[in-house]
Amino acid sequence: MNSVRDLLEVLTLQKENDYYLGISETVGSNNVFGGQVLAQSLNAAFQTIKNRKLHSLHSYFLERGDLDIPIKYYVDEIRDGGSFSTRRVTAKQNDTTIFILAASFHKNEKGYDHFMAYENEVKQPEDLLSWSQLYKKYSFLMPQKLKSFLQVERPIEFKPTETPKLVFKKGLPPKFDLWFKLKGEIPELSIQLKQQILTYISDYNLLRAALNPHLHKTKFVNTMTASLDHAMWFYRDFDFNDWLLYSIESPSASNARGMTRGHIYTRDGMLIASVAQEGLIRPIEKK
Repeated sequence: MNSVRDLLEVLTLQKENDYYLGISETVGSNNVFGGQVLAQSLNAAFQTIKNRKLHSLHSYFLERGDLDIPIKYYVDEIRDGGSFSTRRVTAKQNDTTIFILAASFHKNEKGYDHFMAYENEVKQPEDLLSWSQLYKKYSFLMPQKLKSFLQVERPIEFKPTETPKLVFKKGLPPKFDLWFKLKGEIPELSIQLKQQILTYISDYNLLRAALNPHLHKTKFVNTMTASLDHAMWFYRDFDFNDWLLYSIESPSASNARGMTRGHIYTRDGMLIASVAQEGLIRPIEKK
């Protein structure tokens, strides 16, 4: 999967009786990528919505998804009010619930408008190396697990604002920024499709902020990680034809869980979405 059209094929579900059917593509893990399940759930919900945009979602990952088993998405149409609509989506494999999501949709309305702009000095994406370029330059220093992850073709280009360190004597601050952009030709996208793609991308990179202070211990390999929950809020329309900035931080980690939150900005600093996620970061004990 290396183009936007490939991604849209994965995210677009077919209606089958009382559910919507989705297939999976690996992103370098043995399990279904959480961002895929999030975005496919939204695609199912959007198929029951007319003329409204997503403004928030809240979700829980309950079981690991099997890449080889199609996922069935069941949509409950909870409410359609004058301004807001609410949907609940349940994702199942072999009658086992693997994921649940609640999403709220809002009609266009005029109102007050403000946002806290991104004001830190960061390098522009044109001056930075992408994941694929970093792999080519530094793969000889990378553990096999990281190399396997970076070798997978993706429809998204990621560029960290600082070159990641691969040899650690101590941990790093629990925060980082990176740019991202869709690769290749980008078809005309509705706001609904853009929100689904942004949700897909939002599940990348979050737990890295929670692991940063412990990289001298984890070394990218000896920790079990998994998304536990995911929430997202959407504020403004945006353009995928330019780079977007994902600013991520982790205020806390304890009890084998890491809390992360992120804000997504346009190149000129306009806030378009916010994300919060808690994830499993369980050390793997050597036997």
